[in-house]
Amino acid sequence: MLSQLSSTPLKTQTKHYSPSYLVWQRFCSHKAGLVSAVFIALLAVLCISAPLITSWFGHDPFAVDFFARFEHSSSKHWLGADELGRDVFLRLLYGGQVSLAVGTVAALATAIIGTLVGVCAGYFGGKLDAILMRIADFTLSLPTLPLMIVLAAVDLSKLGLPQSWVQGENASLIRIVVIVALFGWPTTARLVRSGTLSVRERDYVKAAIGYGASPWRIIRRHIVPNVLSPVIIATTMAVGGVILLESALSFLGLGIQPPMPSWGNMLQNAQEVIWQSPGLAIYPGLAILLTVMAFNFLGDALQDAMDPKAIS
Repeated sequence: MLSQLSSTPLKTQTKHYSPSYLVWQRFCSHKAGLVSAVFIALLAVLCISAPLITSWFGHDPFAVDFFARFEHSSSKHWLGADELGRDVFLRLLYGGQVSLAVGTVAALATAIIGTLVGVCAGYFGGKLDAILMRIADFTLSLPTLPLMIVLAAVDLSKLGLPQSWVQGENASLIRIVVIVALFGWPTTARLVRSGTLSVRERDYVKAAIGYGASPWRIIRRHIVPNVLSPVIIATTMAVGGVILLESALSFLGLGIQPPMPSWGNMLQNAQEVIWQSPGLAIYPGLAILLTVMAFNFLGDALQDAMDPKAIS
């Protein structure tokens, strides 16, 4: 009896994990991506909490105080004060609100437009595909940065928009989001189109067509979920690029306009006093550098984690 038991092979239990758990496991193994995600989360919390931190400090970062001009780091001003006596640390937080908002909203708008165009072009094909892809090719062939500079310098009041809206604080922010979305969608569209061309030839899509499912139902239930992974990765990496672009436009005086702070216009204000107070240029420059690098590392980590061929 014992010999029979010893000769009987033991059944090994194999663990089955959900795809989301495997993605999370691969993401956690990417140290740079995990650190970047924590950094972005902490930065976002700090920037969102800027009004609470301002009330805790007890002074207004938008109020001019000439007695505190170029004040060094202290318990009152953690990173010192700028040329108008405003707290640099608090202005960095408010500037982070603007830069993160512009980067996130513009990248999401680009992803939505590009996904819609790419899915329609890839699924319906034919003349619609040819027209949409020729428009994408034409947009990609344009010199993006010079054209964005020209469009950012256009006086919106001459286009018939209300003067009160043009001079509002959010006008420059909305302008940058619209400009980035208009010129950034072709990259996502071509990415989604290639994925759609592959997915629409699969058996379950052909079966859905055979059962009489409408094209929009097939797109919503089968096409879009299967092309979302590259879109998420591209959108994450695009946030850093948009932040860098907004900083460049604001540095040139064509982006976010004062008194609304952004990291780009903080650099613009610091260029005239950089020898007197180099920290005014170093702090926003470091904020831009670290944030852009964090989003790039996060995009790399998501790419590795969402790769279906990755070995867990």
